[in-house]
Amino acid sequence: MSSTAPETEYVHIDKQSPAVYQAQIAVAKAVRHATTEAGMDRRFVELINVRVSQINRCAYCLDVHVAAALAAGETQQRLAILPAWRETTLFSDREVAALTLAESITTLPDAQTQETDYAFARRFLSEQEISTVSWIAVTMNAFNRISIASRHPVRPKQ
Repeated sequence: MSSTAPETEYVHIDKQSPAVYQAQIAVAKAVRHATTEAGMDRRFVELINVRVSQINRCAYCLDVHVAAALAAGETQQRLAILPAWRETTLFSDREVAALTLAESITTLPDAQTQETDYAFARRFLSEQEISTVSWIAVTMNAFNRISIASRHPVRPKQ
């Protein structure tokens, strides 16, 4: 997308259909509760949210979740190299497993790759953690699509 404003005015679907959006918010709240139940801290969750948003190229969600990750204690270095996380040793086995699973859910590769990704995740994540990471990815993907479809703007911070 260019730096100029689009000529087409997009409907913000979250504003146009607030009851549907509130249902999505309720899902997000349930997922947040599940993350707490699974013992996942906010930094871990936001790492997944950022990676999913990077894959989907959702500028609005990246703006929100990079700030949330930093506020939760994530480092600028790890966020900067997150697109190349497979090439570093800065992430724990648990984080690598979660990122692998979240990427697989987001990109929906061929069945064999999905099987390999899932088997890898099972080595480092409990069943509860697999379920929760999956729900984080599914929910973040939905929010990415809401923001992308609505063309939610990213405004300069003061």
